[in-house]
Amino acid sequence: MLEVVHAMYPEAPVYTSIFLPEALPPAYHTWDVRPTFLNRLPVRVRQHHQWLLPLYPYAFERLDFSDYDLVISVTSAFAHGIITGSKTLHICYCLTPARFLWDYDSYIAREGVGRWARLILPVLVSRLRRWDRRAADRVHHFVGISRVVQQRIARCYQRNAEVIYPPTDMRRFKLSQEHSDYFLIISRLVPYKRIDLAVKAFNQLGLPLLIVGDGRDRRALEAMAAPNVRFLGRLSDEEAGRYLAGCRAFIFPGEEDFGIAPLEAQAAGRPVIAYAAGGALETVEEGVTGLFFHEATPESLAEAVARFDDSLFDPATIRNAAMRFDRQAFECRLGAFVHAKYRDFSAKHAEQASS
Repeated sequence: MLEVVHAMYPEAPVYTSIFLPEALPPAYHTWDVRPTFLNRLPVRVRQHHQWLLPLYPYAFERLDFSDYDLVISVTSAFAHGIITGSKTLHICYCLTPARFLWDYDSYIAREGVGRWARLILPVLVSRLRRWDRRAADRVHHFVGISRVVQQRIARCYQRNAEVIYPPTDMRRFKLSQEHSDYFLIISRLVPYKRIDLAVKAFNQLGLPLLIVGDGRDRRALEAMAAPNVRFLGRLSDEEAGRYLAGCRAFIFPGEEDFGIAPLEAQAAGRPVIAYAAGGALETVEEGVTGLFFHEATPESLAEAVARFDDSLFDPATIRNAAMRFDRQAFECRLGAFVHAKYRDFSAKHAEQASS
Protein backbone atom coordinates (compact mmCIF):
# COMPACT_ATOMS: atom_id res chain seq x y z
CA MET A 1 0.00 0.00 0.00
CA LEU A 2 2.64 2.52 1.04
CA GLU A 3 4.79 1.66 -1.97
CA VAL A 4 1.94 2.33 -4.39
CA VAL A 5 0.92 5.63 -2.76
CA HIS A 6 4.57 6.70 -2.73
CA ALA A 7 4.84 5.86 -6.43
CA MET A 8 1.78 8.05 -7.08
CA TYR A 9 3.38 10.99 -5.23
CA PRO A 10 7.13 10.31 -5.45
CA GLU A 11 8.12 13.88 -4.59
CA ALA A 12 6.36 13.70 -1.22
CA PRO A 13 8.45 12.84 1.87
CA VAL A 14 7.29 9.94 4.03
CA TYR A 15 6.78 10.69 7.72
CA THR A 16 6.72 7.75 10.11
CA SER A 17 7.20 6.92 13.76
CA ILE A 18 10.29 4.68 13.47
CA PHE A 19 12.45 3.83 10.45
CA LEU A 20 14.60 0.70 10.49
CA PRO A 21 16.11 0.49 6.97
CA GLU A 22 17.61 -2.94 7.58
CA ALA A 23 14.12 -4.37 8.13
CA LEU A 24 12.70 -3.00 4.87
CA PRO A 25 13.22 -3.54 1.12
CA PRO A 26 16.27 -1.78 -0.39
CA ALA A 27 14.07 0.56 -2.46
CA TYR A 28 12.89 2.24 0.74
CA HIS A 29 16.44 3.35 1.46
CA THR A 30 16.24 5.88 -1.39
CA TRP A 31 13.05 7.52 -0.10
CA ASP A 32 12.93 10.80 1.81
CA VAL A 33 11.85 9.23 5.12
CA ARG A 34 11.41 11.52 8.12
CA PRO A 35 10.84 9.65 11.40
CA THR A 36 9.71 11.07 14.73
CA PHE A 37 11.95 11.58 17.78
CA LEU A 38 11.29 7.92 18.66
CA ASN A 39 13.85 7.02 16.01
CA ARG A 40 16.61 8.48 18.20
CA LEU A 41 16.04 5.86 20.86
CA PRO A 42 18.45 2.89 21.09
CA VAL A 43 18.00 0.24 18.40
CA ARG A 44 17.03 -2.41 20.95
CA VAL A 45 14.12 -0.25 22.09
CA ARG A 46 13.03 0.59 18.54
CA GLN A 47 12.99 -3.08 17.60
CA HIS A 48 10.39 -3.66 20.35
CA HIS A 49 8.03 -0.88 19.35
CA GLN A 50 5.23 -2.23 21.58
CA TRP A 51 7.12 -0.81 24.57
CA LEU A 52 6.62 2.67 23.12
CA LEU A 53 2.83 2.47 22.94
CA PRO A 54 2.12 5.44 25.26
CA LEU A 55 4.45 7.72 23.26
CA TYR A 56 2.99 7.33 19.77
CA PRO A 57 0.25 10.00 20.04
CA TYR A 58 2.76 12.58 21.29
CA ALA A 59 5.29 11.60 18.61
CA PHE A 60 2.85 12.09 15.73
CA GLU A 61 1.44 15.31 17.17
CA ARG A 62 4.93 16.83 17.23
CA LEU A 63 5.46 16.44 13.46
CA ASP A 64 5.38 19.74 11.55
CA PHE A 65 3.22 19.92 8.40
CA SER A 66 3.01 23.71 8.14
CA ASP A 67 4.70 23.74 4.70
CA TYR A 68 2.21 21.36 3.06
CA ASP A 69 -1.04 21.91 1.18
CA LEU A 70 -1.99 18.22 1.36
CA VAL A 71 -1.18 15.33 3.68
CA ILE A 72 -2.25 11.72 3.03
CA SER A 73 -1.95 9.47 6.07
CA VAL A 74 -1.90 5.70 5.46
CA THR A 75 -2.48 4.15 8.84
CA SER A 76 -4.02 1.60 11.17
CA ALA A 77 -2.99 3.46 14.32
CA PHE A 78 -1.92 6.92 15.46
CA ALA A 79 -0.81 8.60 12.19
CA HIS A 80 -4.26 10.09 11.60
CA GLY A 81 -3.68 12.08 14.79
CA ILE A 82 -1.21 14.50 13.18
CA ILE A 83 -1.93 18.18 13.66
CA THR A 84 -2.20 20.30 10.51
CA GLY A 85 -2.90 23.97 9.97
CA SER A 86 -6.08 25.45 8.55
CA LYS A 87 -4.60 25.60 5.03
CA THR A 88 -3.60 21.92 4.91
CA LEU A 89 -6.00 19.23 3.67
CA HIS A 90 -5.69 15.90 5.53
CA ILE A 91 -6.99 12.75 3.83
CA CYS A 92 -6.68 9.52 5.82
CA TYR A 93 -6.49 6.18 4.01
CA CYS A 94 -7.52 4.06 6.98
CA LEU A 95 -6.51 0.41 7.00
CA THR A 96 -8.65 0.03 10.14
CA PRO A 97 -9.27 1.84 13.40
CA ALA A 98 -6.69 0.23 15.69
CA ARG A 99 -7.84 -3.28 16.60
CA PHE A 100 -5.96 -3.29 19.90
CA LEU A 101 -7.88 -0.16 20.97
CA TRP A 102 -11.38 -0.80 19.65
CA ASP A 103 -11.52 -4.60 19.83
CA TYR A 104 -9.27 -5.03 22.83
CA ASP A 105 -10.80 -8.11 24.47
CA SER A 106 -10.74 -10.34 21.40
CA TYR A 107 -7.35 -8.97 20.31
CA ILE A 108 -5.66 -9.60 23.65
CA ALA A 109 -7.24 -13.06 24.06
CA ARG A 110 -4.89 -14.55 21.45
CA GLU A 111 -1.78 -12.53 22.36
CA GLY A 112 0.86 -13.90 24.71
CA VAL A 113 0.59 -11.05 27.21
CA GLY A 114 1.84 -11.52 30.78
CA ARG A 115 -0.09 -10.98 34.00
CA TRP A 116 1.29 -7.53 34.82
CA ALA A 117 0.70 -6.28 31.28
CA ARG A 118 -2.90 -7.49 31.45
CA LEU A 119 -3.37 -5.40 34.61
CA ILE A 120 -1.84 -2.23 33.16
CA LEU A 121 -3.01 -2.36 29.54
CA PRO A 122 -6.76 -1.77 30.09
CA VAL A 123 -6.04 1.59 31.75
CA LEU A 124 -3.60 2.61 29.01
CA VAL A 125 -5.87 1.39 26.22
CA SER A 126 -8.80 3.34 27.64
CA ARG A 127 -6.77 6.57 27.57
CA LEU A 128 -5.46 5.89 24.07
CA ARG A 129 -8.96 5.10 22.79
CA ARG A 130 -10.21 8.50 23.99
CA TRP A 131 -7.26 10.17 22.26
CA ASP A 132 -7.88 8.16 19.10
CA ARG A 133 -11.51 9.27 18.94
CA ARG A 134 -10.58 12.95 19.35
CA ALA A 135 -7.74 12.64 16.82
CA ALA A 136 -10.17 11.33 14.17
CA ASP A 137 -11.86 14.74 14.16
CA ARG A 138 -8.64 16.27 12.78
CA VAL A 139 -9.06 14.37 9.51
CA HIS A 140 -10.94 16.14 6.72
CA HIS A 141 -11.83 12.99 4.74
CA PHE A 142 -11.58 9.28 5.55
CA VAL A 143 -11.11 6.51 3.00
CA GLY A 144 -11.55 2.90 4.13
CA ILE A 145 -10.08 -0.22 2.52
CA SER A 146 -13.36 -2.17 2.62
CA ARG A 147 -16.99 -1.92 3.65
CA VAL A 148 -16.05 -3.63 6.92
CA VAL A 149 -13.57 -0.84 7.68
CA GLN A 150 -16.06 1.78 6.49
CA GLN A 151 -18.54 0.48 9.07
CA ARG A 152 -15.85 0.39 11.76
CA ILE A 153 -14.87 4.01 11.04
CA ALA A 154 -18.52 5.00 11.45
CA ARG A 155 -18.82 3.04 14.71
CA CYS A 156 -15.53 4.12 16.30
CA TYR A 157 -15.10 7.64 14.94
CA GLN A 158 -18.67 8.63 13.95
CA ARG A 159 -17.27 9.63 10.55
CA ASN A 160 -18.28 8.78 6.99
CA ALA A 161 -15.72 7.16 4.72
CA GLU A 162 -15.34 6.43 1.02
CA VAL A 163 -14.37 2.83 0.16
CA ILE A 164 -11.39 2.41 -2.17
CA TYR A 165 -10.05 -1.13 -2.29
CA PRO A 166 -6.27 -1.62 -1.83
CA PRO A 167 -4.13 -2.44 -4.88
CA THR A 168 -3.08 -5.89 -6.01
CA ASP A 169 -0.37 -6.02 -8.67
CA MET A 170 -2.03 -8.58 -10.95
CA ARG A 171 0.81 -8.33 -13.48
CA ARG A 172 3.18 -10.05 -11.02
CA PHE A 173 1.23 -13.30 -11.33
CA LYS A 174 0.88 -15.51 -14.38
CA LEU A 175 -2.36 -17.33 -15.08
CA SER A 176 -1.98 -21.02 -14.24
CA GLN A 177 -4.07 -23.66 -16.02
CA GLU A 178 -2.41 -26.58 -14.25
CA HIS A 179 -1.89 -27.26 -10.57
CA SER A 180 -0.46 -29.76 -8.11
CA ASP A 181 -2.29 -31.51 -5.26
CA TYR A 182 -1.33 -29.25 -2.32
CA PHE A 183 -3.30 -26.49 -0.62
CA LEU A 184 -1.50 -23.28 0.31
CA ILE A 185 -1.33 -20.53 2.91
CA ILE A 186 0.87 -17.42 2.62
CA SER A 187 0.75 -15.38 5.81
CA ARG A 188 2.49 -13.93 8.79
CA LEU A 189 2.26 -16.53 11.52
CA VAL A 190 0.62 -14.46 14.25
CA PRO A 191 -2.45 -15.30 16.38
CA TYR A 192 -5.20 -13.30 14.67
CA LYS A 193 -4.44 -14.89 11.29
CA ARG A 194 -5.95 -18.14 12.69
CA ILE A 195 -3.48 -20.45 10.97
CA ASP A 196 -4.17 -22.83 13.85
CA LEU A 197 -7.62 -23.54 12.36
CA ALA A 198 -6.05 -24.63 9.08
CA VAL A 199 -3.41 -26.80 10.76
CA LYS A 200 -6.05 -28.62 12.83
CA ALA A 201 -8.37 -29.01 9.84
CA PHE A 202 -5.66 -30.52 7.64
CA ASN A 203 -4.50 -32.74 10.49
CA GLN A 204 -8.00 -34.24 10.30
CA LEU A 205 -8.11 -34.40 6.49
CA GLY A 206 -4.60 -35.76 5.89
CA LEU A 207 -4.32 -33.63 2.72
CA PRO A 208 -1.09 -31.75 1.90
CA LEU A 209 -0.96 -28.17 3.18
CA LEU A 210 2.03 -25.88 2.56
CA ILE A 211 2.44 -22.78 4.74
CA VAL A 212 4.67 -19.94 3.53
CA GLY A 213 5.67 -17.26 6.02
CA ASP A 214 7.09 -16.78 9.47
CA GLY A 215 6.18 -15.24 12.80
CA ARG A 216 6.05 -15.76 16.53
CA ASP A 217 3.41 -18.51 16.26
CA ARG A 218 5.50 -20.74 14.03
CA ARG A 219 6.99 -22.95 16.73
CA ALA A 220 3.59 -23.63 18.33
CA LEU A 221 1.98 -24.30 14.95
CA GLU A 222 4.74 -26.72 13.92
CA ALA A 223 4.34 -28.56 17.22
CA MET A 224 0.65 -29.23 16.53
CA ALA A 225 1.04 -30.06 12.83
CA ALA A 226 0.84 -33.56 11.34
CA PRO A 227 3.44 -34.62 8.70
CA ASN A 228 1.12 -33.60 5.83
CA VAL A 229 1.42 -29.93 6.94
CA ARG A 230 4.74 -28.38 5.92
CA PHE A 231 6.21 -24.99 6.86
CA LEU A 232 8.36 -23.37 4.18
CA GLY A 233 9.32 -20.18 6.04
CA ARG A 234 9.97 -16.91 4.27
CA LEU A 235 10.27 -17.10 0.48
CA SER A 236 11.03 -14.54 -2.20
CA ASP A 237 8.14 -13.05 -4.17
CA GLU A 238 9.13 -15.19 -7.14
CA GLU A 239 9.16 -18.43 -5.13
CA ALA A 240 5.87 -17.61 -3.43
CA GLY A 241 4.35 -16.83 -6.84
CA ARG A 242 5.33 -20.27 -8.13
CA TYR A 243 3.70 -21.97 -5.16
CA LEU A 244 0.56 -19.87 -5.69
CA ALA A 245 0.34 -20.89 -9.33
CA GLY A 246 0.64 -24.58 -8.45
CA CYS A 247 -1.79 -24.95 -5.55
CA ARG A 248 -5.20 -26.65 -5.70
CA ALA A 249 -6.65 -23.81 -3.66
CA PHE A 250 -5.55 -21.01 -1.36
CA ILE A 251 -6.68 -21.26 2.28
CA PHE A 252 -7.65 -18.03 4.06
CA PRO A 253 -8.71 -19.00 7.60
CA GLY A 254 -8.77 -15.66 9.48
CA GLU A 255 -10.96 -12.58 9.47
CA GLU A 256 -9.15 -9.71 7.78
CA ASP A 257 -10.14 -6.13 7.14
CA PHE A 258 -9.41 -6.78 3.47
CA GLY A 259 -6.78 -9.40 2.63
CA ILE A 260 -4.36 -9.07 -0.30
CA ALA A 261 -3.14 -12.69 -0.39
CA PRO A 262 -6.45 -14.21 -1.61
CA LEU A 263 -6.43 -11.75 -4.52
CA GLU A 264 -2.87 -12.69 -5.41
CA ALA A 265 -4.03 -16.31 -5.58
CA GLN A 266 -6.93 -15.28 -7.81
CA ALA A 267 -4.53 -13.32 -10.02
CA ALA A 268 -2.83 -16.68 -10.68
CA GLY A 269 -6.23 -18.23 -11.44
CA ARG A 270 -6.43 -20.25 -8.23
CA PRO A 271 -9.64 -20.51 -6.14
CA VAL A 272 -9.80 -19.48 -2.48
CA ILE A 273 -11.37 -21.25 0.50
CA ALA A 274 -12.05 -18.45 2.98
CA TYR A 275 -13.73 -17.75 6.29
CA ALA A 276 -16.98 -15.93 5.50
CA ALA A 277 -16.23 -12.68 7.30
CA GLY A 278 -14.44 -9.38 6.86
CA GLY A 279 -12.87 -8.40 3.57
CA ALA A 280 -13.16 -11.90 2.08
CA LEU A 281 -16.89 -11.28 1.60
CA GLU A 282 -15.92 -8.52 -0.84
CA THR A 283 -13.06 -10.28 -2.66
CA VAL A 284 -14.24 -13.91 -2.94
CA GLU A 285 -17.33 -14.84 -4.95
CA GLU A 286 -18.92 -18.11 -3.85
CA GLY A 287 -18.82 -20.73 -6.61
CA VAL A 288 -16.92 -18.43 -9.01
CA THR A 289 -13.61 -17.56 -7.35
CA GLY A 290 -13.84 -19.79 -4.28
CA LEU A 291 -15.81 -21.25 -1.38
CA PHE A 292 -16.64 -20.05 2.13
CA PHE A 293 -16.70 -21.80 5.47
CA HIS A 294 -19.01 -20.15 7.98
CA GLU A 295 -17.75 -21.04 11.45
CA ALA A 296 -14.29 -20.28 12.84
CA THR A 297 -13.65 -23.94 13.67
CA PRO A 298 -11.37 -26.63 12.21
CA GLU A 299 -14.45 -28.77 11.49
CA SER A 300 -16.14 -26.08 9.39
CA LEU A 301 -12.97 -25.48 7.37
CA ALA A 302 -12.39 -29.22 6.93
CA GLU A 303 -15.95 -29.64 5.62
CA ALA A 304 -15.40 -26.88 3.02
CA VAL A 305 -12.12 -28.44 1.87
CA ALA A 306 -13.75 -31.89 1.65
CA ARG A 307 -16.51 -30.59 -0.66
CA PHE A 308 -14.13 -28.48 -2.75
CA ASP A 309 -13.97 -29.61 -6.40
CA ASP A 310 -11.29 -27.77 -8.38
CA SER A 311 -12.79 -28.91 -11.71
CA LEU A 312 -15.71 -26.52 -11.11
CA PHE A 313 -13.46 -23.43 -11.21
CA ASP A 314 -12.10 -21.79 -14.35
CA PRO A 315 -8.71 -20.05 -13.88
CA ALA A 316 -9.39 -17.35 -16.51
CA THR A 317 -12.76 -16.51 -14.94
CA ILE A 318 -11.14 -16.27 -11.51
CA ARG A 319 -8.44 -13.88 -12.74
CA ASN A 320 -10.91 -11.71 -14.66
CA ALA A 321 -13.15 -11.40 -11.58
CA ALA A 322 -10.18 -10.21 -9.52
CA MET A 323 -9.09 -7.53 -12.00
CA ARG A 324 -11.29 -4.87 -10.38
CA PHE A 325 -8.76 -4.89 -7.53
CA ASP A 326 -5.79 -4.26 -9.82
CA ARG A 327 -3.25 -1.58 -8.96
CA GLN A 328 -4.32 0.62 -11.88
CA ALA A 329 -7.91 0.70 -10.62
CA PHE A 330 -6.69 1.78 -7.18
CA GLU A 331 -4.46 4.52 -8.55
CA CYS A 332 -7.28 5.91 -10.69
CA ARG A 333 -9.82 5.92 -7.85
CA LEU A 334 -7.54 7.31 -5.15
CA GLY A 335 -6.04 9.89 -7.51
CA ALA A 336 -9.48 11.11 -8.56
CA PHE A 337 -10.66 11.25 -4.93
CA VAL A 338 -7.63 13.25 -3.78
CA HIS A 339 -7.88 15.63 -6.75
CA ALA A 340 -11.59 16.30 -6.20
CA LYS A 341 -11.26 16.88 -2.45
CA TYR A 342 -8.23 19.15 -2.86
CA ARG A 343 -10.00 21.16 -5.58
CA ASP A 344 -13.01 21.69 -3.29
CA PHE A 345 -10.77 22.50 -0.31
CA SER A 346 -8.77 25.07 -2.29
CA ALA A 347 -11.92 26.67 -3.72
CA LYS A 348 -13.41 27.01 -0.22
CA HIS A 349 -10.28 28.73 1.10
CA ALA A 350 -10.10 31.02 -1.92
CA GLU A 351 -13.69 32.03 -1.36
CA GLN A 352 -13.07 32.71 2.33
CA ALA A 353 -9.99 34.79 1.53
CA SER A 354 -11.89 36.98 -0.94
CA SER A 355 -14.88 37.59 1.33
